[in-house]
Amino acid sequence: MKVIILGKGEMLANLIRGTMLANAEIAGVFRYENLVYSGIKLFLHDFFKSSPALTLIKKYKLKDIKLKSANSDEFRNLLIKLNADILLVGTWREKISKEIYNTPTIASINVHPSLLPEYRGPNPYLQTIWHQEKFSGITFHLMNEKFDAGPILAQDKIEILEGDTGKELRNKTVFRARLLCARLLEKLKKGCVEPAEQNETEATYYGNVKPEDMTLDFTKETADEICAHIRAFHPFLPTYIQDGDSFKVTNPYKIKISTLKGSPAQVLAASESEMTIACKDGRAVEFSGLKKYRNRFNLKKLTEKR
Repeated sequence: MKVIILGKGEMLANLIRGTMLANAEIAGVFRYENLVYSGIKLFLHDFFKSSPALTLIKKYKLKDIKLKSANSDEFRNLLIKLNADILLVGTWREKISKEIYNTPTIASINVHPSLLPEYRGPNPYLQTIWHQEKFSGITFHLMNEKFDAGPILAQDKIEILEGDTGKELRNKTVFRARLLCARLLEKLKKGCVEPAEQNETEATYYGNVKPEDMTLDFTKETADEICAHIRAFHPFLPTYIQDGDSFKVTNPYKIKISTLKGSPAQVLAASESEMTIACKDGRAVEFSGLKKYRNRFNLKKLTEKR
């Protein structure tokens, strides 16, 4: 079975390892970096920010596909030339066209980090924690003309622990993706996978968060909601407290619900790096390890680094 893998970051690295665990042949890897960089920019990016996926590509001498679009004629011709059986996609910014996803001989499979049909959209790690879910998951499904809507091939449930941030949930999810990938490919070799249609009545979708979502509003969220908000956004975007003309960026590992109570948005204690603020429900959250930024320009630079 010949597999071509598209993806980014830790998800891509784990799909590579999962495909290897299944003893399937990796005919090529199309990295997200090759989509957004070229020439000297790609060289410098790979030199200074070498990814786990690139390390695997070099170690196992895998084909590093360097094209500008997964919807290009060049990529479709490559799928045909390599006689690809499976196109496996994990974290990709393009919507794959019907012409492309119909080209592999067996299937084109998307990997989505939620328990579909719930939490369709670009960042389920963030959204599930923000909505205070107790469980998330990983889903392998057939690709079709709609985002995250194709028939399900395999799923695993993942527990969200009380202190989990988006980072911890992502780490657990991509590792589970590796194991589930191996099991699914082994079943596909034997032809014993039956796709299950998604129940559209249970579908939920959450789009990208907005810049204003980075600002904590203690008049609109309870103490539990504030803590979930902060943990959800890490490490993707900073969350911050507006304190006069400055902005204090929170540390998701240094927050806890206080025994103090007050009116919404009331500052009950404050220092340079610590604050205790009452929330919508009267309970307060204690913050420590706060980092102060004088203006939005510096805060914007912090966001861009992430």
